[in-house]
Amino acid sequence: MADVKTNVMRILDKAGVPYRVHTYSPDTGIDGVSVARALGQDPQAVFKTLVTQGKSRALYVFVIPVAQTLNLRMAASACGEKAVEMIPQKALLPSTGYIHGGCSPIGMKKALPTFIDETAQLFDAICVSAGKIGAQVELSPDALASLTGAKYVPLTD
Repeated sequence: MADVKTNVMRILDKAGVPYRVHTYSPDTGIDGVSVARALGQDPQAVFKTLVTQGKSRALYVFVIPVAQTLNLRMAASACGEKAVEMIPQKALLPSTGYIHGGCSPIGMKKALPTFIDETAQLFDAICVSAGKIGAQVELSPDALASLTGAKYVPLTD
């Protein structure tokens, strides 16, 4: 499975960003804590990608630790909206090119404003989805922020 490059891995290769691939059985489930355990990783260093829509109808990407919940008020404040809400699951694929459980902040159909929880800066490397269920990439949070144009902000309580 690691032999099959995802679009995320091709983008990282092209950008010269060092990363490690971690694979797990797609049967593990798609909740992030189960994935972190399957990978033997600290759940605080494994991040999930959430896509929201603001009152303005604009889409925003938030990258937070898998064991945490996105604080919607903090998220709205980060992107300058009055409020944001999660997009419906059926809107994820047409909006991002990714399915639920395999959504990566890297390589979305369109570059979207991206925000990474400030706790990512506590780690030398974090894991995010490699763009499909069963694969994660581990990379420097600063490399992820640089590649996606993301800002570090507080996003969880």
